[in-house]
Amino acid sequence: MADLLLVFCILSIWAAVFQSIVIMGGAVRFIFRQSRKEWDIPSQDEMEHFPKVTVLVPAHNEELVIAATAEHILRLNYPKDKVQLIIIADNCSDRTAAKLKELKQREAYRDRDFMIFERTGTGGKSGALNDALLHAKHEWVCVFDADAAPERNALYFLIEKALEDPDRYGAVFGRNKARNRGQNFLSKCINLELVTAQRIYHTGLWELFKLGTIPGTNFIVKTDLIREIGGWDTEAITEDTAISFEIMTRGQLIALAPQAEAYQQEPEQLSVYLKQRERWAKGNFAVVMENIHHLFGRSSWRIKLQVLYYAASYFWYLLSIIISDIIIVVNLVYWGISLFHPEVVSPFQFADDLYAWGLMYYLFVLQINLALATDIGQSTTQNFILSCLSYFTYAQLFVLVSIRAFCSLLIDKVTGRKVKWYKTQRFG
Repeated sequence: MADLLLVFCILSIWAAVFQSIVIMGGAVRFIFRQSRKEWDIPSQDEMEHFPKVTVLVPAHNEELVIAATAEHILRLNYPKDKVQLIIIADNCSDRTAAKLKELKQREAYRDRDFMIFERTGTGGKSGALNDALLHAKHEWVCVFDADAAPERNALYFLIEKALEDPDRYGAVFGRNKARNRGQNFLSKCINLELVTAQRIYHTGLWELFKLGTIPGTNFIVKTDLIREIGGWDTEAITEDTAISFEIMTRGQLIALAPQAEAYQQEPEQLSVYLKQRERWAKGNFAVVMENIHHLFGRSSWRIKLQVLYYAASYFWYLLSIIISDIIIVVNLVYWGISLFHPEVVSPFQFADDLYAWGLMYYLFVLQINLALATDIGQSTTQNFILSCLSYFTYAQLFVLVSIRAFCSLLIDKVTGRKVKWYKTQRFG
């Protein structure tokens, strides 16, 4: 039995190594292509042929950040007559709506198409977006979270990408960056995760397979398409991943616009982080289980590959990490015992295969630092040291979060317990 577990771990590690090498290869090719590209951003007068956009911002008790977010959106480098802004004050008990009304009274924004939608419905973020969608009057819908700080040209880059192939691109997403990345050890590690996910995995998957997934913020989607889908799923825990599969099943691609960047707040406290990531993991477990049937049907190869990618990440690799961690702990215990009782031998003899773990660790650190090197100001000695340490610290939280999320999902399925929406805590 011990040998079988060891073989399973070794094979899983090599599979993960192979996946990392392939995706990193795609990311490197993408980076080289992007480095040769010259960006010439037109003036707003030159954007006459650009489509009109409705920007939706769901906000539940967001008085700390909402006014700044609205100002960032209203100042975007995009023709003012082509932007409709709807901010949903969703069941707010604070001054979210009042802050927005004060902002709207400013002379600079009085003539803007700016709607403050005070809502008292159900369904969390998805329900808020669906209700606001009824008021959307333009051909594209853009979504930003309430803490978003989109860079001035973010919307331009999203639309520019969509216009490259408007028949095939049903949605376009940009990159999100941590605005509070330097606060503490946790926020610094989250920053490493964000940079790596977006500059290695997102770019690699798009470059090689034209695969993309809508994030929760900083994306656009065709208004007719989202209405055809029926809006956002109010039962989904991670509505962004769920709707990504809906878009793909309709033969549309979700394109990456790497220059469309927006800053967002990340958790600064471990308790806040665990609640947020447990919800994400739980939602992704549910989405994989709901879409696993695509592997055995007549779905496109992209959908099958996307399902495999999520299934491998949240089931296969997770299980192998748990088993390998157990093996390492058992070996350490037996090693400690053998110091006093040399005749005691561990059931797991894997000294000859340690190079597989070593290679995986090397690739883990390599991909983080490759990603950091492509982001101005991020390739620092401190971040290099953090990347080396994060495998043994921050990355192991993924195991804890995933186990808790999977157990919670099983309890929901067995007991019929309804999922409660958790809003990530904001910081001033």
